[in-house]
Amino acid sequence: MKFRDLEKSALQLNELYEQFEIKRWGRIWTTTELALGFVGDVGDLAKLIQANAGIRDIDDCKAKLGHELSDCLWSIIVLANKCGIDLEAEFVRNTRELAAYVSGELGS
Repeated sequence: MKFRDLEKSALQLNELYEQFEIKRWGRIWTTTELALGFVGDVGDLAKLIQANAGIRDIDDCKAKLGHELSDCLWSIIVLANKCGIDLEAEFVRNTRELAAYVSGELGS
């Protein structure tokens, strides 16, 4: 699956969530609320990373880790879209710049 396909899937799910939010709370979540949800997911992810490293006991941590990583990716894609950021372009630019910096520091 290409990034644009992941993005399309994430945004389609977000549309469903927005319908659910309107039904349940009468409005959609703001970017601030989405970011707070993401922070909670990152906390869960950290615990699962610990479990995967063997320093925390969580049943079925591998499956839960995959799920949580996917939740975090979904949040990042949706937040980028709502903030008008071309995440794919930014990722390409950022990783290129970081690779050049690290290569320079290594003298390569």
